[in-house]
Amino acid sequence: MTKTDCRMPKQFPNDEMKKRSHYMLSGFVLRHSFVIRHSCFVILLALSIGTAPAQKRPITEKDLWDFVWIGDPQVSPDGSRVAFVRVTVNDKKEGYNTSIWSVPVAGGEAPRQLTKGEHDTTPRWSPDGEFLLFLRSTEKDGKPEPPQLAMLPMDGGDSFVFTDLPKGTGSPVWAPDGKNIAFTSETNPGDLAKQEKKKHEEKPASTTPATDEHESDVRVITRAVYRQDNEGYIDPKHPTHVWTVSLPRTAGEKLKPRQLTTGRFDEENAIWSKDGSQIYFTSSRIDEPYYELPRTDLYSVSAAGGKPVKITTIDLNTQFGPGGGTLSLSPDGKQVAFVAATNQPINSYTEPDLWMLDLSPNAKPRNLTADFDFDIDGFIIGDSAPPRAGGVNKPIWTPDGKGLIEVYVKEGKRNLALFDVPVAGVGGPGKSSPVQELTSGNQGVMTFRATPDGSKLVYVISTPTRINDLFALDRATPGALPKELTKINNELFSKLNLTEPEEIWYDSFDGKRIQAWLQKPPDFDARKKYPLILNIHGGPHVAYGFIFDHEFQWMAAKGYVVLYPNPRGSVSYGQEFGNVIQYHYPGNDYKDLIAGVDEAIKRGYVDDKKLGVTGGSGGGLLTNWVVGQTGRFGAAVSQRDIASWENWWYTGDFTLFQPNWFRAPPFEDPDDYRARSPISYITNVKTPMMFILGEADYRTPPDAGGEQMFRALKFRKIPTVMVRFPNESHELSRSGQPWHRVERLQHIVGWFDHWLMGERKPEYEVAPEEEVSQKAKQVSKPPR
Repeated sequence: MTKTDCRMPKQFPNDEMKKRSHYMLSGFVLRHSFVIRHSCFVILLALSIGTAPAQKRPITEKDLWDFVWIGDPQVSPDGSRVAFVRVTVNDKKEGYNTSIWSVPVAGGEAPRQLTKGEHDTTPRWSPDGEFLLFLRSTEKDGKPEPPQLAMLPMDGGDSFVFTDLPKGTGSPVWAPDGKNIAFTSETNPGDLAKQEKKKHEEKPASTTPATDEHESDVRVITRAVYRQDNEGYIDPKHPTHVWTVSLPRTAGEKLKPRQLTTGRFDEENAIWSKDGSQIYFTSSRIDEPYYELPRTDLYSVSAAGGKPVKITTIDLNTQFGPGGGTLSLSPDGKQVAFVAATNQPINSYTEPDLWMLDLSPNAKPRNLTADFDFDIDGFIIGDSAPPRAGGVNKPIWTPDGKGLIEVYVKEGKRNLALFDVPVAGVGGPGKSSPVQELTSGNQGVMTFRATPDGSKLVYVISTPTRINDLFALDRATPGALPKELTKINNELFSKLNLTEPEEIWYDSFDGKRIQAWLQKPPDFDARKKYPLILNIHGGPHVAYGFIFDHEFQWMAAKGYVVLYPNPRGSVSYGQEFGNVIQYHYPGNDYKDLIAGVDEAIKRGYVDDKKLGVTGGSGGGLLTNWVVGQTGRFGAAVSQRDIASWENWWYTGDFTLFQPNWFRAPPFEDPDDYRARSPISYITNVKTPMMFILGEADYRTPPDAGGEQMFRALKFRKIPTVMVRFPNESHELSRSGQPWHRVERLQHIVGWFDHWLMGERKPEYEVAPEEEVSQKAKQVSKPPR
């Protein structure tokens, strides 16, 4: 759930391309020949064993540990190579390693490693291609240090770190001439003073005794929003500011970064002007923005220093996801493009659009996709986006400034398109630019970049049977097909028996067409009966689609048919479909889900006596709702859920002070909150329930969700269990500790195995295992 429409933040949509096992190793043709030699003659006997494929196995939950993710691709200035972040699970299975690799745009070569650090991210080529800038984090006493700027000379030599700011660095951007770098940092003057004092005290010749100053850990909170999921408590003393530093040529060159902006507000989306004299950035300079509709201001500041100048106010919502509001400078340096959504009328969901803004005082942004009824940079969600260093997208200008390249989502697909940029003064408001599709198919484009001349696109693709791979498309060659640059998971996936899901459409109770997918077991036989798991996405304003989802493949490998639908409220089907649930969530979306279950049962291979339901976040809310409305399901697993809207209104990490989901706060309209809260229907629940909770989840705090449901079900003596994950946020399933991600999958399927398939699971019993076994024996004896 996000700050504006319940979508998962920092959480990038998964993307994909439907190539049926394209990267799988084909089966070998085995040929065995036996030669029998005799003293007088030679007999040659050849036995052909045909074309039997190499034996493949089902995917397991622990295969996650061998996944490789591709993040943040960056094309070199000459267009010849792509640098990217290779993300893997570390040896202890407790975290992730990130290193920078590269591959030629022409293809034909395996990727090669460029950096040796375990936490290297954010590669950025210098304008002349001679250096690769990146961020490096190290560890000290077993704890991660803040990331610092590092440099890799591309003509040879080792990489080196050249900043040492106490709060680290982020979002580096090269100046056009390649002599300076802009970046952001939360470091303040007090941090620098403490750092210098500590360095002085640690010098061997120092006679100054080390001071043991007490620093209070007490938090004095004055804002309604004071913590963020996956980030922790907000520190008003450390706003993010814009800094610059000169290019170091050698590791020994000592350069001092310079802070350009000051004040109590965050600044972000910094980019250089075309001539390098100015830096543009955005900042929302409102102390308590939740009292107002979303907006941000665009500023410029001299690269030489000085007071920032406000250019204009952008009365739009740019805070809806990782790429929201990211600025892209036009080739002539006179305009910026970005993705944002209108803030009026106040909706539960408003489709994001592609916007353009002149860099002139008080300019107003122009909507390039006003009547394009699909989501620009919309969310297709899954569990297999890069858990670290994924990178963000921003619109790409064509070299002539007449077009912008962006991703959009339509019916579970996420593809690239070229949108025409209208000539100033031509075309009225509310008119979209002509659109040209650049990629197509059942896939998701996760991240994308272009060569400097715009002739080639480089992008990461995901499909239901492919986590992610790099592809290149030559736009200059008519009819050119995408070229695969990597087979990053081929070593593992060539051994796995993965299957494509079946896409289905069905009519809901009121005639709305609902898209869904059925993931079937690898050895599926339509003549048999299978247990079914209804898997509900969160958001609610995201969508399932044609991307890889480990959870679905794993459930299918365990013998389940998995139904994952996009009920009303999902994105990629137009504005009306997405916003129709405003003030009615949960509501008719429940009916869409049940209609999907009925559709699956009609196909004849689902055992209607073995139905399970699960979902996370908004899907956890709906799981709770489903079991309070029907007794059809034999087991349920509610993850990172909401039980009481009223409790959540007071405790979530973003506010509902605007009438997005509810017309009034709970103390003014308690009946509406109770009518839409699953806990209100707890006396109807007869389904055995498991609750998967992250103990550091600030998005849907456990005490507003699973903890309430669990206690109420225990009172009613309904079988229930709560599984709590220490130190895990709302992002448990996507970027949590690898061991925890595996254990989460084991518990979800374990609960369904127990209640739908009859498997013994002593860990879910109150009594110890030996007592459970003894009780089972006693029950089996006939009464005297």
